[in-house]
Amino acid sequence: MTQFERPEQQGLYNPKNEHDACGLGFVANIHGTKSHTIVSQGLQILTNLTHRGATGYDPKLGDGAGILIQMPDGLIRDEAKKLAIDLPVSGQYACGLIFFPQSTQHRNQCEKIITDIIKEEGQAFLTWRDVPTNNSNIADAAKALEPNIKQVIIAQGKEVKDQNHFERKLFVIRKRIEHSIKKLGLDDPAQFYIPSLSSRTIVYKGMLLANEVDTYYLDLKDERVTSALALVHQRFSTNTFPAWDLAHPFRMIAHNGEINTLRGNRHWVHAREADLSHPGLDPADLPLLHPIIQPGGSDSSSLDNAFELLSISGRGPLHAMLMLVPSAYRSEESLSPEVRAFYEYHECMNEPWDGPAALAFSDGRIVAACLDRNGLRPARYKITKDGLFLMGS
Repeated sequence: MTQFERPEQQGLYNPKNEHDACGLGFVANIHGTKSHTIVSQGLQILTNLTHRGATGYDPKLGDGAGILIQMPDGLIRDEAKKLAIDLPVSGQYACGLIFFPQSTQHRNQCEKIITDIIKEEGQAFLTWRDVPTNNSNIADAAKALEPNIKQVIIAQGKEVKDQNHFERKLFVIRKRIEHSIKKLGLDDPAQFYIPSLSSRTIVYKGMLLANEVDTYYLDLKDERVTSALALVHQRFSTNTFPAWDLAHPFRMIAHNGEINTLRGNRHWVHAREADLSHPGLDPADLPLLHPIIQPGGSDSSSLDNAFELLSISGRGPLHAMLMLVPSAYRSEESLSPEVRAFYEYHECMNEPWDGPAALAFSDGRIVAACLDRNGLRPARYKITKDGLFLMGS
């Protein structure tokens, strides 16, 4: 086994049992006012969650940490100008953070696939941006697996109707890229992965300690990086292996706990793939999205895959989360008939993703949190007089 491969099933170890318990939180301005202060406060929450994370044999080797914020338009716009690119108005371009393999040959292969698929989907590839990082303080084991990190900037095509339509196109683009690059069978210490590709949000994460995220990603110290929300996560891998791609937040969620019904949930999503349809997606694109659940992912990443599909389909993140992680409505006598009918109706459409869970999630427009039906991963929140909304596990 090489240093970057996860073990096969052996003895008492079974990769299907991997799960984690972590720390998560967010801070948001309830008036939607963007500032660098929100980003800094999110990072402070992350540092305060250090006790909820874990390290390996090397105290510098974290299980993973990261932050999700709204698109930092000021930074991306200024950096694009340095590359002689004039960006469209906010919402009409996307920026994706991408983990590339370490090999130059492999990176070139991946970049060509990405630019080709963007053009095939009728969108405009604008440029690449090298993400400034500082790895001087991370563990040697994390350096050995460290990806080459770039951002891709994409402008929406002429046929895109609105930002929601653009987000669906970006979803198709990302799924096509993931499937195409997986077929290459790249053998590289750093695995290809797309932490985020959106016109609304961006994710910075890695195999880092909680207090290393803004030390590693220099963008996060830049005053031009502003947001009205910051969702953070510090990972504790109780029965899994740390990896750059498995750090949270994922594209829309951060999760503390385990999904105990994971195998059935994955199978049911796969079983329904053939029946997928959406008026905003070209029928020819639908087979390109399969499999919806990315193979080899954790329970949290699988939940994120399902949540993302439902959210961009038009239901929105609140609706999607209530479908996937419903309340224990059968035993809650105080529920209104309308709420009870909501849960009963959706029970026919998908099975609950059940298990001890505290979840924070955002699509860049709202940020929210919920607990599993048993409340076994508690969280607290506070709204201050000056309009800050804070939540933490």
